[in-house]
Amino acid sequence: MSETVVRLAGVRRLHGEVTALDGVDLDVRTGTFVAVMGPSGSGKSTLLQCAAGLDRPTSGLVEVGGTVLTGLSERRLTLLRRQRIGFVFQAYNLLPALSAAQNVALPLRLAGRRVSRTEIRDALGRVGLADRAGHRPGELSGGQQQRVALARALVTRPAVLFGDEPTGALDTGTSRQVLALLRGLVDEEGQTVVMVTHDPVAASYADRVVFLVDGRVASELRAPDAGEVAAAMAGLEAVAMAEVRA
Repeated sequence: MSETVVRLAGVRRLHGEVTALDGVDLDVRTGTFVAVMGPSGSGKSTLLQCAAGLDRPTSGLVEVGGTVLTGLSERRLTLLRRQRIGFVFQAYNLLPALSAAQNVALPLRLAGRRVSRTEIRDALGRVGLADRAGHRPGELSGGQQQRVALARALVTRPAVLFGDEPTGALDTGTSRQVLALLRGLVDEEGQTVVMVTHDPVAASYADRVVFLVDGRVASELRAPDAGEVAAAMAGLEAVAMAEVRA
């Protein structure tokens, strides 16, 4: 059985008087694809940010790749994110004046590592863009820009790739291409992916879907299909609406 690469135990996150996460327990195994879903305000993005070391929980434990993040200094946390964690956002966050290759090289430069042309070419090749290395973001489609962002996240060979609505800004066809790419990274290279999404079809590419409600893990689906995910989400949203009316 594969080892646990991400572990959250009793994680709580307060924003003022608002409880964003309320005692979350979650284990993610190496080489698996996990989707996180839930109604608006359920704590999905907060969970992802705490798991990736971008936000600190109010209490509880977060562990990534065998390192406990809780209590790390900002410097050590930054170093761990650069070395062990990849993150892809809905917005591509590419620097427009730099080529695709230069954007991909940024994490290595920030980490003070020597930048190898072969390493950059390989990273772009993993996302099918080896022939676009010299193009700037403005010369690429939205889907190609997101794939450059993926290559940038993957170039450090992270233990985990986190995605916050990574296909949210893409059209349906391009979204499916990016999801198929993520699925391939898991199946062919053993990459671990944790993705927040609102799209049942996107979630169906995962091995497992974890549903949050009011900052807690409410349920999960294994080997999901889009219909099952949509039905589960509809049920959770109906309950959430009923609670608001009450």
